[in-house]
Amino acid sequence: MQQQPVAPWGEVIATDRPMTVDDLLNLPDDGHMYELVEGQLVRMLPSGGGASSLALRLGARIEAFVEQRNLGAVTGADGEFDLGHGTALAPDVAFVRAERVPPPTSPIYEKAWPLAPDLAVEVASPNQYRPAMARKAQRYLNAGTRLVWVVWPKRKEVDVWRPGDIKPSATLGVDDVLDGLDILPGFTYPVERLFP
Repeated sequence: MQQQPVAPWGEVIATDRPMTVDDLLNLPDDGHMYELVEGQLVRMLPSGGGASSLALRLGARIEAFVEQRNLGAVTGADGEFDLGHGTALAPDVAFVRAERVPPPTSPIYEKAWPLAPDLAVEVASPNQYRPAMARKAQRYLNAGTRLVWVVWPKRKEVDVWRPGDIKPSATLGVDDVLDGLDILPGFTYPVERLFP
Protein backbone atom coordinates (compact mmCIF):
# COMPACT_ATOMS: atom_id res chain seq x y z
CA MET A 1 0.00 0.00 0.00
CA GLN A 2 1.34 3.43 -0.97
CA GLN A 3 2.05 5.79 1.92
CA GLN A 4 0.11 9.06 1.89
CA PRO A 5 2.20 12.22 1.59
CA VAL A 6 2.81 13.97 4.90
CA ALA A 7 1.56 17.32 3.56
CA PRO A 8 -0.62 16.84 0.46
CA TRP A 9 -1.59 20.53 0.44
CA GLY A 10 1.93 21.58 -0.64
CA GLU A 11 5.13 20.31 -2.23
CA VAL A 12 7.48 18.36 0.05
CA ILE A 13 11.07 19.45 -0.60
CA ALA A 14 13.86 16.91 -0.05
CA THR A 15 16.44 17.96 2.54
CA ASP A 16 19.55 16.16 3.77
CA ARG A 17 18.13 15.81 7.30
CA PRO A 18 14.91 16.48 9.21
CA MET A 19 14.50 20.21 9.72
CA THR A 20 13.62 22.08 12.91
CA VAL A 21 11.37 25.09 13.30
CA ASP A 22 14.49 27.24 13.82
CA ASP A 23 15.87 25.90 10.51
CA LEU A 24 12.60 26.88 8.85
CA LEU A 25 12.71 30.41 10.23
CA ASN A 26 16.33 30.82 9.11
CA LEU A 27 15.78 29.82 5.48
CA PRO A 28 16.96 32.43 2.99
CA ASP A 29 14.16 34.38 1.33
CA ASP A 30 13.64 32.80 -2.08
CA GLY A 31 10.18 34.23 -2.68
CA HIS A 32 8.34 31.09 -1.54
CA MET A 33 6.33 30.39 1.60
CA TYR A 34 7.26 27.27 3.56
CA GLU A 35 5.80 25.18 6.33
CA LEU A 36 7.29 22.27 8.23
CA VAL A 37 5.52 18.95 8.77
CA GLU A 38 7.16 16.27 10.89
CA GLY A 39 10.58 17.70 10.04
CA GLN A 40 9.89 17.81 6.30
CA LEU A 41 10.06 21.10 4.45
CA VAL A 42 6.85 21.92 2.56
CA ARG A 43 6.75 24.62 -0.13
CA MET A 44 3.35 26.24 -0.26
CA LEU A 45 1.73 26.58 -3.64
CA PRO A 46 0.95 30.15 -4.73
CA SER A 47 -2.66 31.20 -4.37
CA GLY A 48 -2.92 34.38 -6.43
CA GLY A 49 -4.32 37.82 -5.78
CA GLY A 50 -7.94 36.81 -5.32
CA ALA A 51 -7.25 34.39 -2.48
CA SER A 52 -4.82 36.80 -0.86
CA SER A 53 -7.38 39.63 -1.05
CA LEU A 54 -10.05 37.37 0.45
CA ALA A 55 -7.77 36.36 3.35
CA LEU A 56 -6.83 39.98 4.02
CA ARG A 57 -10.49 41.09 3.95
CA LEU A 58 -11.53 38.41 6.45
CA GLY A 59 -8.42 38.98 8.56
CA ALA A 60 -9.13 42.71 8.72
CA ARG A 61 -12.68 42.00 9.92
CA ILE A 62 -11.44 39.62 12.58
CA GLU A 63 -8.66 42.03 13.61
CA ALA A 64 -11.11 44.92 14.03
CA PHE A 65 -13.40 42.74 16.15
CA VAL A 66 -10.54 41.42 18.29
CA GLU A 67 -8.84 44.80 18.75
CA GLN A 68 -12.04 46.58 19.76
CA ARG A 69 -12.62 44.01 22.51
CA ASN A 70 -8.95 43.43 23.41
CA LEU A 71 -9.42 39.68 22.88
CA GLY A 72 -5.94 38.70 21.73
CA ALA A 73 -3.86 38.68 18.55
CA VAL A 74 -4.57 38.11 14.87
CA THR A 75 -1.80 36.98 12.52
CA GLY A 76 -1.50 36.78 8.74
CA ALA A 77 -0.14 34.32 6.21
CA ASP A 78 3.51 34.67 7.22
CA GLY A 79 2.89 33.93 10.92
CA GLU A 80 4.21 30.44 11.69
CA PHE A 81 2.86 28.43 14.62
CA ASP A 82 5.09 25.74 16.12
CA LEU A 83 2.64 22.88 16.66
CA GLY A 84 5.30 20.52 18.03
CA HIS A 85 6.67 17.26 16.62
CA GLY A 86 8.65 19.13 13.95
CA THR A 87 5.54 20.83 12.55
CA ALA A 88 5.04 24.56 11.95
CA LEU A 89 2.07 25.80 9.94
CA ALA A 90 1.22 29.31 8.76
CA PRO A 91 -2.53 29.81 8.35
CA ASP A 92 -3.72 32.63 6.09
CA VAL A 93 -5.39 34.17 9.16
CA ALA A 94 -5.18 33.07 12.79
CA PHE A 95 -6.53 34.24 16.13
CA VAL A 96 -4.97 33.57 19.54
CA ARG A 97 -6.74 34.46 22.81
CA ALA A 98 -4.99 37.20 24.84
CA GLU A 99 -4.01 34.93 27.73
CA ARG A 100 -2.19 32.61 25.30
CA VAL A 101 -0.23 35.24 23.34
CA PRO A 102 3.47 35.20 24.26
CA PRO A 103 4.47 38.43 26.02
CA PRO A 104 5.95 40.96 23.55
CA THR A 105 9.07 41.15 25.75
CA SER A 106 9.72 37.39 25.56
CA PRO A 107 12.25 35.96 23.07
CA ILE A 108 9.59 33.71 21.52
CA TYR A 109 7.34 36.63 20.56
CA GLU A 110 9.39 37.23 17.39
CA LYS A 111 9.67 33.51 16.56
CA ALA A 112 7.11 30.88 15.61
CA TRP A 113 4.71 30.89 18.53
CA PRO A 114 4.84 27.48 20.25
CA LEU A 115 1.10 26.93 20.33
CA ALA A 116 -1.87 26.10 18.14
CA PRO A 117 -4.01 29.12 17.23
CA ASP A 118 -7.54 29.14 18.64
CA LEU A 119 -8.87 29.87 15.12
CA ALA A 120 -7.05 29.00 11.89
CA VAL A 121 -8.29 30.16 8.49
CA GLU A 122 -6.96 28.55 5.32
CA VAL A 123 -7.90 29.89 1.88
CA ALA A 124 -7.59 27.02 -0.59
CA SER A 125 -5.62 27.60 -3.78
CA PRO A 126 -7.09 26.47 -7.12
CA ASN A 127 -4.73 23.46 -7.06
CA GLN A 128 -5.74 22.28 -3.57
CA TYR A 129 -8.51 19.77 -2.93
CA ARG A 130 -10.75 18.77 -0.06
CA PRO A 131 -8.92 15.58 1.05
CA ALA A 132 -5.60 17.45 1.30
CA MET A 133 -7.08 20.43 3.12
CA ALA A 134 -9.00 18.07 5.43
CA ARG A 135 -5.64 16.61 6.46
CA LYS A 136 -4.35 20.11 7.17
CA ALA A 137 -7.46 21.05 9.17
CA GLN A 138 -7.05 17.88 11.23
CA ARG A 139 -3.38 18.73 11.92
CA TYR A 140 -4.50 22.03 13.44
CA LEU A 141 -7.25 20.37 15.47
CA ASN A 142 -4.96 17.59 16.72
CA ALA A 143 -2.51 20.26 17.92
CA GLY A 144 -5.23 22.09 19.90
CA THR A 145 -6.87 24.53 17.49
CA ARG A 146 -10.54 24.88 18.40
CA LEU A 147 -11.98 26.16 15.12
CA VAL A 148 -10.76 25.91 11.51
CA TRP A 149 -12.33 27.60 8.50
CA VAL A 150 -11.22 26.33 5.08
CA VAL A 151 -12.40 28.79 2.43
CA TRP A 152 -13.03 27.57 -1.13
CA PRO A 153 -13.07 30.64 -3.42
CA LYS A 154 -14.07 28.77 -6.61
CA ARG A 155 -16.98 27.02 -4.87
CA LYS A 156 -17.86 30.05 -2.73
CA GLU A 157 -18.00 27.80 0.31
CA VAL A 158 -16.41 27.56 3.74
CA ASP A 159 -15.80 24.25 5.52
CA VAL A 160 -16.09 24.56 9.30
CA TRP A 161 -13.98 22.16 11.37
CA ARG A 162 -14.19 21.56 15.15
CA PRO A 163 -12.23 19.23 17.46
CA GLY A 164 -13.14 15.60 16.91
CA ASP A 165 -14.40 16.17 13.35
CA ILE A 166 -13.44 13.57 10.75
CA LYS A 167 -15.27 15.66 8.15
CA PRO A 168 -16.40 19.29 8.29
CA SER A 169 -19.12 19.88 10.88
CA ALA A 170 -20.67 22.31 8.35
CA THR A 171 -20.11 23.59 4.84
CA LEU A 172 -21.39 27.14 4.50
CA GLY A 173 -22.54 28.75 1.25
CA VAL A 174 -23.23 32.33 0.21
CA ASP A 175 -26.55 32.40 2.07
CA ASP A 176 -24.87 31.48 5.37
CA VAL A 177 -22.92 33.41 8.00
CA LEU A 178 -19.53 32.64 9.54
CA ASP A 179 -19.86 32.47 13.32
CA GLY A 180 -17.01 32.78 15.79
CA LEU A 181 -18.91 30.44 18.13
CA ASP A 182 -17.22 30.12 21.54
CA ILE A 183 -13.83 31.09 20.05
CA LEU A 184 -14.84 34.63 19.02
CA PRO A 185 -18.24 35.05 20.69
CA GLY A 186 -20.34 37.61 18.84
CA PHE A 187 -18.25 37.59 15.65
CA THR A 188 -20.30 37.01 12.51
CA TYR A 189 -19.56 37.66 8.85
CA PRO A 190 -21.79 36.89 5.85
CA VAL A 191 -20.11 34.30 3.64
CA GLU A 192 -21.24 36.14 0.48
CA ARG A 193 -19.03 39.12 1.48
CA LEU A 194 -15.94 36.95 1.16
CA PHE A 195 -16.42 36.58 -2.55
CA PRO A 196 -16.51 39.40 -5.13
